[in-house]
Amino acid sequence: MLNLPSKSLEQAVENLSKLPGIGKKTALRLALHILKEDELYAKDLATSIASLKLNVKFCKKCHNISDHEICGICSNPSRDIHTLCVVENMSDVLAIESTGAYKGLYHVLNGVISPLQGITPADLTIEHLIERVHNEDINEVIFALNASLDGDTTAFFIRQQLEPITILKMSNIARGIPVGGALEFADELTLGRSISERTNL
Repeated sequence: MLNLPSKSLEQAVENLSKLPGIGKKTALRLALHILKEDELYAKDLATSIASLKLNVKFCKKCHNISDHEICGICSNPSRDIHTLCVVENMSDVLAIESTGAYKGLYHVLNGVISPLQGITPADLTIEHLIERVHNEDINEVIFALNASLDGDTTAFFIRQQLEPITILKMSNIARGIPVGGALEFADELTLGRSISERTNL
């Protein structure tokens, strides 16, 4: 426990340390940096954080982050509307988009099935995914989930729900991504190749 001379500093450190990957010492460094900057910087930072929470929406079609009800990818007429890439979270969309190798649409699950963490299919956007495949003109579903037990379990569960649609092609991204590795940390070349060289299921 840090013994700080100011209650305001202590509160800032406490809140900053709640961010993922930020410990108390890093939170203290961040708080001291903010304190060292001028008042305008602190106000701009606070405003941008509040705006992030209040103004950023989730796309009604794919569940990606957006400034509008339908995101720029879903509303882009040049995208391939017949191909749907299923990912765990928004950062995976950003990672795949950075490769330039994929031109279809996305569906963000907002997690994966994880019995140990108490995450069930009902906690994710799987039901909406099944509805999209049934109601939209989707020819292929690409599973771009992390190569982990939970990722594989989630892909298997969804495949079972989609199997009755016999004309639907289902594929996995090629395993250029190491087992246990997260998509957001993969280099662009490896991730792009994984998309391009996906395998049929």
